Amino acid sequence: MNSLLKRQIRKYLPKDLLVSKDIEIFLDAVDRSYYNFEEQFIMQQRAMSISSEELSIANQQLKQEANAQKEVINKLKRVIDTLKFYELPENNSFDNSDIDGLKLVELIDNQTKEIVKINKQREKLMDELAHQNQELGDYAHMVSHDLKSPLRSIETLTTWLKNDYHDKLDDNGKKSINLIRNNVEKLDTLINGILEYSTIGKNQVELYDVNLDQLVDYIQDTIQVPDHISIVKKVPLPILKGDKFRLQQLFQNIIDNAIKYNDKPSGIIEIGVLSKNAFWEFFVKDNGKGIEKSYFNKIFKTFQKLENNPESTGIGLSIVKKIVNLYGGKIWLTSKINEGTTFYFTLKK
Repeated sequence: MNSLLKRQIRKYLPKDLLVSKDIEIFLDAVDRSYYNFEEQFIMQQRAMSISSEELSIANQQLKQEANAQKEVINKLKRVIDTLKFYELPENNSFDNSDIDGLKLVELIDNQTKEIVKINKQREKLMDELAHQNQELGDYAHMVSHDLKSPLRSIETLTTWLKNDYHDKLDDNGKKSINLIRNNVEKLDTLINGILEYSTIGKNQVELYDVNLDQLVDYIQDTIQVPDHISIVKKVPLPILKGDKFRLQQLFQNIIDNAIKYNDKPSGIIEIGVLSKNAFWEFFVKDNGKGIEKSYFNKIFKTFQKLENNPESTGIGLSIVKKIVNLYGGKIWLTSKINEGTTFYFTLKK
């Protein structure tokens, strides 16, 4: 068991409990659950890191294949232009003077075979990529289930301890138990975030009209907004074709992020939208701490946090980016230290 945790538990228990066999059983159960959780969590982080590298390599291969196909298409265009220049007869009856035309026809045949070969390789690569994605999602579900098991055990044990020894525990003992339960809740939130990230884009979702103006109002009513922070909509938000759950994740994660990193006595979060051709361009602006430019890309990666904020899981903005990509949009930001940050993202109309 973590030595600090074990010492804290022993420190605030009455003396008669310290010599009790029951408390040793409890400490042993927490000990086994703690190490099991740490091992499983490390396994999941490693798996996600390895899978991300594999997906990155596969994406590079796809880009190379696409560039190769573009080159083939350009060659065929040049061949067609050459054929037009020679004004070859439609019945393809060539004599000795038409030898250049025959070579061009042979070249077209060879290029066609090359295209077929490249397409087969691409299909194989896409199948392998889909298989890896499926395995990654299944593994995330499996490991997350295993991680939740020791968390439930710790929560149950602390509940029993809190209820059974409520009259015997002093204020420090009760605070320690509440601290354990709060950390269990944060870990459960992190696991749920990993599951959400792994399932985005995995299944096709039904598209329907979503009133974003009402959706943002609903988010304000359901999340905890500190009294010193105000959320203002600059203009009415549009109705968008999409999935309500995913769009709520998108806006809620950005708003949560703006709240967590706002250090001003009077915090302001402004939400607005502009019409840009086939897209809506949304923005969420705050007057918080700001973000250094070197972190602009890092914050969208999983488990990347700007600071050791206990309320942050390091996965919220990676979920945001994945949802924006799912809807064919893009996301970027501008920021000034100590002045605030503005996140921009586009969604198709």
